[in-house]
Formats: sequence, structure tokens, C-alpha cells
Amino acid sequence: MSAATDDYLFERRSLLPRLRSTLSRLPGNRPLIIGMGCAGLLITFGTMVATDGPGRIGAIWFVPWVALLAAQLGPRGGASAGVGATALYVVAAEVFSDADDAAAVLLRLVVLVGVGVAAGLSSRRISSDALELQSTNALQQALLDSTVDGICLTDTAGDLMFANVPLQRYAVELGLPLSGTVAERLEAIADRTTEPVRYRERMRELGRDLAASEDEFELADSGRVFRGYTAPVARKDGTVVGRIWTLREVTADRRLERLRDAFVAAVSHELRTPLTSISGFLELLTDEEHELGPTGRKYVDMIRRGNARLRGIVEDLLLVAEIEAERLELRPEPTDLAELATATVEDALPAAAESGIELLLDVTGRLPLEADAGRLRQVLDNLVSNALKYTPDGGTVTVSARNGDGPLRVEVTDTGIGIPLDELGQLFSRFYRASNATRRAIPGTGLGLVIARAIVEGHGGTISLTSTEDEGTRVTVTLPKPAVSGAG
Repeated sequence: MSAATDDYLFERRSLLPRLRSTLSRLPGNRPLIIGMGCAGLLITFGTMVATDGPGRIGAIWFVPWVALLAAQLGPRGGASAGVGATALYVVAAEVFSDADDAAAVLLRLVVLVGVGVAAGLSSRRISSDALELQSTNALQQALLDSTVDGICLTDTAGDLMFANVPLQRYAVELGLPLSGTVAERLEAIADRTTEPVRYRERMRELGRDLAASEDEFELADSGRVFRGYTAPVARKDGTVVGRIWTLREVTADRRLERLRDAFVAAVSHELRTPLTSISGFLELLTDEEHELGPTGRKYVDMIRRGNARLRGIVEDLLLVAEIEAERLELRPEPTDLAELATATVEDALPAAAESGIELLLDVTGRLPLEADAGRLRQVLDNLVSNALKYTPDGGTVTVSARNGDGPLRVEVTDTGIGIPLDELGQLFSRFYRASNATRRAIPGTGLGLVIARAIVEGHGGTISLTSTEDEGTRVTVTLPKPAVSGAG
């Protein structure tokens, strides 16, 4: 990215940080370092001569320069620097007739050459490790820059430490300010979003709280939609050292969802009118059904079943639209869950018998709760209908309801075709149907579980599903018990 993008992410450095940055680049200038090492040897030699010989300045003063040259030239170069330093020391000593004996000179030679070799080997190892680290960092940087998401890392205070190319691009396009924490920079564009107050408050919460979170916002001027995610970064011991932020544009996904919702709503409303007409004519035909022959009555029954199925699909589509718009209304009242389960099973017995499936009920005693009886009955009807639909002839479907120590529990278990393990996580998505169901051409819309989950969660309960392909499925619904008022 260009320097302009960096300005959007990293605050302009003051003079002192710039100076530090410049100095940090000096070790990479090899000719300059070698020149400094040679100059250091010569300066040390000159100082020896100027101060009446090596008596005042010993050979130890050559060690830093030998090590510096060894770091650039390697073990051989370090050894040569050690030899050269020893020679300079001997020359300085000869100038003032202060020469050491051969053993002392040899000792100094060994020390200086040893320093040069050791420094050269250490430098080579450090350079190798540095190159490996640089290669790893470059690979990680390339990997992060190749992702769809914008990613950045901050410290615990929210100050930016790293940002990949996609995030830098988003920063430029969104016009984020040049300084501040990430949360403060994001908050600066609050007035450009469709919900400025909520967005601003959310960004302030993110600035105070390091907990993981996921949010979505839309720009009012362009209609672009972004989804952000943030989570703390911790070491293995649990110490939080920073925070990761990701940003992804989901504009296309949201537009597609809106088009799909608009299409579903339009189709649902358009289907209601002809279905109402068909229902009216079916009622008229029912009054005269005795005048129809066997074939005519058979056709009327087929029309009645098809009309009921279409009406159910339309109602499901409209209900899903209400759920997505968060307009689902529930009217809780004292209800007996056991009665609802019993009624569901009794109504489904004819369909079970027609399919050759044994439908069992396992309920004991009353199971009182506060709930919308109509909606809760809809959940049970959906679950039992699904179980019968996906259970072949000769199978068993069991509906059980219990009042244990925890919440009320309802289970619908079947011995049907089951669901592939890798598809279990998608079953509560709109319009999704298991692959084995579509292969067998089993009719359905993929909305039953979506509706059931929304109704159950609206009651403060949970719904879960476990399944094994070709063995069966179990759906478990838990509902909170009514609060027991204590004595005054």
C-alpha cells in the first residue's frame, strides 16, 4: 500500500521516534559498519600513540572493533581483524620501546583472534535466525494480506500495532481519522451510519470492554454494509496482550437477503388471494359433495389437501418474514404442556397409521407453564410432522414430555433416515434441507425448524437436535417452568 494508507492507520512519528527508526536501520548498512570498525581500530591505535604507548590503553580497547568487523565479515574476517588489531598493538608498543615478550604477544593474539572468530560465528547464527524469522514474517504478512477480511492487532489500550492490506484499503475508503485508538477512529464515522446513536454507543463499549463481540453497520450515504468482529488475544497462561479486529464487507449478502425477503413477501401475499378463492369454492363443493361420484370426491379431496399444503407454506413464509423483522408476537397464558403434546399426537395418528409408522406418547401428569399455546402447539406439530415425514414404513416416532429438576423437556425421537453429520449445523438455516431428504424427493420447505427455534427461544427456551444418518433423529425442546410466587 502507499504511504497515504499508512497515514490513516499510524500516527505521524515525532522527531525522536524518527531518529530511533533511522538508527535502527544502520545495522543493515554493511559498508558503513565495516568502515566504522576499521576507523575504530585506527583511532584506538592513534590514541595509543598519542598517550605514550599501550601502557595506558591496553589491547582490550581493540575488542569492540574486532567484534564489530566480525559481525559483518564472519569468522574468517573476525580472525583477520584480530590479527590486524594485534599487529597495531605491537607497532604501538615498538614505537615507545615498550614491546612485550613473545608469550604476551601470542596471548593477546589468541584473545583478539578468538573474539573475532566467536563474534563471527555468533553473528552468522543470529543472521541465519534473523533471515528465517524475516521469511516467516513475510509469509505471515502475505497470508494476512491475501485474506478477504481486514485484520488489525492492537494493544490492550486499543493503539494500533499491525494492519493488513485489506484493512488499510477500508480505512482509506471509509475516511477514518489519522490518530486515536481503533475504537475512536471507528466512532468518528458514526454520523455516516444508518443508526448513529446505537453505533456510537457500541464503539464506546468496545473501547471499554475487551470481550469478544460481533457487530454490523451500514453507511447511509453509500448503502455499504460491514460486519466487524473483535476478540482479546492472550498468551497460553491467559495473560491478555492485545486485541484482534476484523472487518468484512457484506453489502452483496445483505442486498441478496433483502431481495429474497421482498420476493418471499410478495409471493406470499399474491398467493393468499387465489388460495382464499379456492377455499371458498371448496366449501361450496363440500355442500354438494354428495352429488359427486367417487371420482369427483377423490378429486375434491386432492384439491383440499393441496390447498391446505399451499396455505401452510404461505403462512410459514409470512411467519418467517415476521421473525426476521423481529415482529413475532407471543401471548403467554397458563398452559399445560402435557395437553398440547397429547393433542398433537392424537391429531397425527391418522397420518402415522396411513404411513405405517407407530406413533407413541410418553407423558405422565400435568406440565404447567406460561406460554402461547397456539405457537407452542405449532412447534410440536412441526416436529412430529417432520419425524413422520422422514421415517419410513415400519418405523417409530416417540413424543415424550418430562418435568424434571430443571426446565420442562419435550423430546421427539424417530427411527428415520437421519441427517448427515456434516449438515447438522445448517439445519436451522432458512430453506435448508438435508441432502438425503432432497435425494429421496421428500417434500418440504426447510422452514419448520427455523420457525420452531424462533418460537421456543421467544419463550426463553432452547431447541437442539442430534441425529445419526440411517438411524434416526432426536429433537429436544426445553422450556422454563413458571415462576413460583413465595409466601408473603
